[in-house]
Parts: sequence; C-alpha cells; structure tokens
Amino acid sequence: MSKIEMTKKHLITCSVILVLVIISSVNIFSTNPVFPVKRIAYAPSNLLFSKPAEEAEEAYSFANEALPVNDKKVDFKLKKSIAKNRYRNIQSNVLHSKADKMFPVIEPILKAYGIPEDFKFIPLVETGLHEGTSPKGARGVWQFMPGTARTYGLKVGKGKDERLNLRKSTIAACKYIKELYGEFNSWTLAAAAYNNGSIKLERAMNRQNEDNYFRMSLNRETGSYVYKIIAMKEIINNPEKYGYKNFYSYMQKPLPFLVYN
Repeated sequence: MSKIEMTKKHLITCSVILVLVIISSVNIFSTNPVFPVKRIAYAPSNLLFSKPAEEAEEAYSFANEALPVNDKKVDFKLKKSIAKNRYRNIQSNVLHSKADKMFPVIEPILKAYGIPEDFKFIPLVETGLHEGTSPKGARGVWQFMPGTARTYGLKVGKGKDERLNLRKSTIAACKYIKELYGEFNSWTLAAAAYNNGSIKLERAMNRQNEDNYFRMSLNRETGSYVYKIIAMKEIINNPEKYGYKNFYSYMQKPLPFLVYN
C-alpha cells in the first residue's frame, strides 16, 4: 500500500471517530439530568387522621397519680363531678374567690411538709359554698372534728378554736395527711382516708382485697371524694372553660370567718 493510500485511510478513521464524538456530545447535553430521588417520609395512616393536640383526650390526675379514664365508670363519675361545679350550676364565683384567699397561705405549708399541691383543693371540697360547723361537729376549712384537731396540735375549747386559723389548721392537716400516706403508701388512698377515716378505709380494703381506690366499692361520700377534688382542681385551674369569667385575683379582701396567722 502506497503512502498516499495510508494517509487517506487514516483521515477516514479520524473523521469517523470525530463524528461519533460529536453525536455522543449532542446526546449527552440533550438529555435531562437525573438526580437522586429524595425519599419523603410519610406518616402512618392512623396519624394522618388523629385528633389535633387541643382535641386530644385530657389527662386527669391527683397528686401525680393518673386516673384510669379509659374505665367508663371512672370517666362517668369524674364528668358528673365536673358538671356539678360548672358556673351554670353554681351561679357564683365564690369557689374561685375562696381559692384566691386561701391558696397563698396553704401552698407553702403543703410544700414544707412534702404534701402534693393538689391537696389544697380539699378545703374547697369540704366547705364548698357554705361555712360553719357540720352536724357532726366538724369545723374550719379542713373540717376537723374536735378530737382530731386536738390530736394534731390545735386548741379547741374554753373560748378558743384554732380550727378557724387557716395557717395552724393547715399545719395540722399536713401532719394528718402525711401520717395517712405513711399508712397507705398512696396519696389517693390518703385523701379517701381523710374523708372516711383510716380504720374504715382499711376495713373496706381488706374486705374487698383491693388497694386501688378507683376499683373499690365505698360509701357514696367517700366513693366520690377524690373525683370531687379532681373536679375542683379542673374548675379552679380552667375557669373560663367552665363558664367562670369574672373570677377574682389573688389576695383581695380576706375571708371573714378565718384567722390567717
């Protein structure tokens, strides 16, 4: 093969390669780039249809002990207690007024004795809309009987009744409640025993072989007592939700039936 023929063959080969390169370049730049697909994490279907936070089931508790509101009986009794204390039934702001006067005195004493703050609602449950001495002789916001009051350091008699002294009677109540907790190892049972007495409650527990207040069958007053406390807590903490609008602010006029120091 001559030199001229070899040169021609070489040129043809180079031309073919150049054409292929040009075609490849055109194909590359005419194609849309493909990027990695970002995965989107979808929520499970049951979450997509779940209730908003504000509509979620409310959690009720007493002294950090949760209520089994999934129990229909418990749920019914609690809602019944709350309904009784709505503004449309009470038609008065007296509960909030009393709370605003008493709580600043009661709260630090409860804290000092290691008693859960939820016990501050007991005086509102015990005295409610009325004051005075009960038919059985209990008196003051903590509704102490004379003998129990004396046991826990209050002077009753000879023209003196420290059950009406808010600070002193609260200290006595704390001593009593702490003793009840030591006996039952449950703040809920301690509250029930505060209402019914430790001996009667212990007998009921032994008879029923049960130590859960919400599963026990108790007399009407004691069986609804803790529900009343939780309902009072809910009403006082969320007044507008239950129809109370013109509620009082802390420390207006002192309550006339109490001695504060």
